[in-house]
Amino acid sequence: MSEASEPQVIVSVDNGVGRIELNKPKAINALGVDMINTVNEALGAWKDDDSVRAVLITGRGERGLCAGGDIKAIYKAITEGSTDNAKFFRHEYFMNYTLAEYPKPVIAIMNGITMGGGVGISAHGSVRIVTDSTKIGMPETTIGLFPDVGATHILARMPQHVGMYLGLTGLPIGAGGAIAYGLADYYVPDASVPELVKALAENSGDVAEVVAQFAQDAPAVELADDVSWIAECFAKDSPQEIVEALRSHESEKAQSTADLLATKSPRSVAVTFELIRRAASMSLADVLEQDLRTATNIAKYPDLTEGIRAQVIDKDRNPKWNPASLADLDPQEVESIITTPVQDKVFS
Repeated sequence: MSEASEPQVIVSVDNGVGRIELNKPKAINALGVDMINTVNEALGAWKDDDSVRAVLITGRGERGLCAGGDIKAIYKAITEGSTDNAKFFRHEYFMNYTLAEYPKPVIAIMNGITMGGGVGISAHGSVRIVTDSTKIGMPETTIGLFPDVGATHILARMPQHVGMYLGLTGLPIGAGGAIAYGLADYYVPDASVPELVKALAENSGDVAEVVAQFAQDAPAVELADDVSWIAECFAKDSPQEIVEALRSHESEKAQSTADLLATKSPRSVAVTFELIRRAASMSLADVLEQDLRTATNIAKYPDLTEGIRAQVIDKDRNPKWNPASLADLDPQEVESIITTPVQDKVFS
């Protein structure tokens, strides 16, 4: 059966384990609204079904669990004046909250590329598994968006300002960092994943105990040698101050990080900074409502379509941001993007 003729989300139950398999491997299982709705329907059906004792989320193909939301569809909706994006974000954020609050164990295998919406469909689960191929991150400042899907709720709680570093730069981390900084719980080698999936269906006992039988010590934390300058520079009180601290730091990595931030959307960097700061004292539900307001409002500005164009439409990797620098960005614009009410709500 070809990929085109198969459902993009395969839902099944295997001996009491509800399985959600993302099935768009050519696009690294990028999420569209129909896929999200299928996941929401399955979660709703299984919630009170006593024959389903746990949920397992995986992605087909070898490249990864999920590369994020279908940003080509987002680009198309904006350029055609469609309201589809509001529906997409609302349904996605509802899914994120459902996973976080689910009354049964939610196991997510975060192999390979797990980014953006891929983090949203996995990192809110209760049993989060990374592998040797895991590459996890929130790269939204590269396309004029921000780390949504409730990610700022996680980023804000990472130690030593690593969450601010990851959110602003969009850089990925591997299995060791994911566990150290609260994005995952267990490390299982890729080669052991098929046996783990089989064991989860065959054993009706505690899910965490089954996973622990396959888990190994996590690899080294990638940022271990960089935490000192990250903690120092990313503790500053504004994005501009962060960049200045990075540029003046003796670490060459810090200086190159300043150069990296200069390639990101200034609007996205400033909005992300504020969102992470605010999320530190917010519930996940409130963060997701904030995400919906922010996503709806930031889409009215040109950076989102320009960023998507540069990354996946024309692929020139040379976006022309407007404004071109943090210094030219109006702080009131950032506040307006985050706080201006919108018609839709995640929780009605």
